[in-house]
Amino acid sequence: MELRIIKTGEQHRRYLEEARRLAKGDPAPQSDDGARLELLAKLIDDYERERFKFRKPDPIDAIVFRMEEQGLRQADIAAIVGGKSRASEILSRKRPLTLSMVRALHEKLGIPSEVLIREPAAGEFHGRDRGTGRALRGETDWLPRGSQRAAGASRSPSPGAVA
Repeated sequence: MELRIIKTGEQHRRYLEEARRLAKGDPAPQSDDGARLELLAKLIDDYERERFKFRKPDPIDAIVFRMEEQGLRQADIAAIVGGKSRASEILSRKRPLTLSMVRALHEKLGIPSEVLIREPAAGEFHGRDRGTGRALRGETDWLPRGSQRAAGASRSPSPGAVA
């Protein structure tokens, strides 16, 4: 069979079968079968990278996964990120990770830094802007369209606030 760029699932299946057959013979890299196996592996890899893309995990989900995996509690994370309230805010998505937190989590939990520094998707963090008190992205996502702006604008001042 002449090798071509893989474009279909059937072609992918046939190339996998041939690669398995060749690999069982453990050909020398310089042999014709070795060169064919190398080319098959490259074509299969290219097809799978394009066809089976995985999105990078959310930073908070990655932290929670590692906590569960290692049997850690929020108090253990607090020691890494600088306090109980900070850990709580991070895990509840009210506070983004800082560079020093990313470094510490990477070093102590072994979470890849590229996962931790990923830009959050819209609506991931929930909370209020400290200066204005306005809702941050995502806090009103559950409201019907048009109500989100009204929810942020119609908030009355808190009791005892000076206008």
